[in-house]
Amino acid sequence: MTARDQALSMLRAVAQKDAASRIVHQFAIDPGRMQRMGVEAAGLYVDLSKQSWSAEGFEAALDLARTCDVEGRRDALFAGEAVNNTEGRAVLHPALRAAEGSAFAALGEPVAVEVDAVRKAMAEFATDVGSGAETGGTKQPFNTIIHIGIGGSDLGPRLLWQALKPLEPTIQVRFVANIDPRDMAEALSGLDPETTLVVVVSKTFTTQETLANAELAKAWLAESLSPKRMARHLIGVTAAPDKAEAWGCGRTFGFRDWVGGRYSLWSAVSLSVAVALGWDVFERVLDGARAMDAHFLEADMERNAPVLLALAQAYNVEGRGRQARTVAPYAHGLRRLPAFLQQLEMESNGKGVKRDGSAVDTATGPVVFGEPGTNGQHAFFQQIHQGPIVIPAEFVVVGHTSDDAMDAREGDAPLWSNALAQAQALMVGKTAAEARAELIAAGASEAEADRLAPHKAFPGDRPSTTILMDALSPEAVGALLALYEHKTFVEGVIWDINSFDQWGVELGKVLAKAVLKDVGAGEPSKGLDPSTAELMKRLMV
Repeated sequence: MTARDQALSMLRAVAQKDAASRIVHQFAIDPGRMQRMGVEAAGLYVDLSKQSWSAEGFEAALDLARTCDVEGRRDALFAGEAVNNTEGRAVLHPALRAAEGSAFAALGEPVAVEVDAVRKAMAEFATDVGSGAETGGTKQPFNTIIHIGIGGSDLGPRLLWQALKPLEPTIQVRFVANIDPRDMAEALSGLDPETTLVVVVSKTFTTQETLANAELAKAWLAESLSPKRMARHLIGVTAAPDKAEAWGCGRTFGFRDWVGGRYSLWSAVSLSVAVALGWDVFERVLDGARAMDAHFLEADMERNAPVLLALAQAYNVEGRGRQARTVAPYAHGLRRLPAFLQQLEMESNGKGVKRDGSAVDTATGPVVFGEPGTNGQHAFFQQIHQGPIVIPAEFVVVGHTSDDAMDAREGDAPLWSNALAQAQALMVGKTAAEARAELIAAGASEAEADRLAPHKAFPGDRPSTTILMDALSPEAVGALLALYEHKTFVEGVIWDINSFDQWGVELGKVLAKAVLKDVGAGEPSKGLDPSTAELMKRLMV
């Protein structure tokens, strides 16, 4: 048995022992619990005290992290080693938000000069578009950007825009990801081609959905603009600039293959947002992420927020068999956070083989789902409060969701008080006896109270984590997203999987091309399974 196997076995054993003790009891017997499990990091406060682990379980999880050499693997990532071993690539998204002239290198090749050059070009372009110095082909200033991308080329920038955009932006951004033509039609509705900038984001510039949408946008522009003028309205963000230019982009902004799509929002992938928000705002996002990088690198593991978040999930998944987690952001601006995390975590850690290609010996990434908090309360919270399956919850709470000055008692408090109450209710629950007593006090008969009490009881002892942000500032948003990136990486280290490839998305793409070929031929090909063939026939009518 390896040291990792022993540490996993110990975690499982302690976790099973913890199952006999309720979370509220842990507070009673462990006076230092709140101090030990509340962590400040880059302007955020992370409260893990409502997790199911005891003090012993907490230490067993930390021992697992040490045994798996989380710190060594972290240092390898920041050193630019080939931590993406299946593709032989470095993983250097922290370099994208590093200070100018940083010492980052990818597989020994310094990257700072290139990163700084792209960042400078982005800043100049954002400033020129914002001031009106950079215009369209008819010399009209841009007032709308159509951002075309999918997956990591869409979710991160879209989240940033929704979180940080002013109520009345000078430049509006509309995002298009779905290959359904309706998505593009809605985005273009009411726009003037002469004042619209189209930004096409594709790492390879071969992504099927993105190029299909880009062709629709280009055709729309061509109805009003000559090819020469149209080029000023088409911007490519890609690691394949030659393809983008050949397609018709008048200008390109690049990034390298050591930037994974779901980790790329810090790069030119967010050019649209940097232009529309203003470069100074985007720089503040980078500052917040850089502060979280420093915390991840420098904080001891027992006070390291990304490490502890990862260990809480590992404890729940591996120690308690909890295969799902819900994320509830209590801020309208963070409404796409659950979708962003679905890709970040499930595409990174939804793996069935270890780094060496052997089958995993643990559960890996759980299902992640969620909705904005108060919306979720009126949807799936019923399940997490009273359903038989325990689903850990994560509450992301913002003290001030608006720049408008107002008394907290009349402004944000009704929102964040709901978050605190939900986490408390999940933990403390309500016994049938307590429910019965409440019914009697409200005037119910003995028989009625007996009948309804089981329905109004809550099992409680349901774990949660709460992440507090003072305000939805650019720095806080940057820190939050970097926190989740590092958390995802640490989980991959513990599970001994490669968090930076995504072979699982490839097979469907290949088969989609084969299906389209059959559609072009007018009939299913021989050997196609009966179900797919029948569905194809019905759709081709």
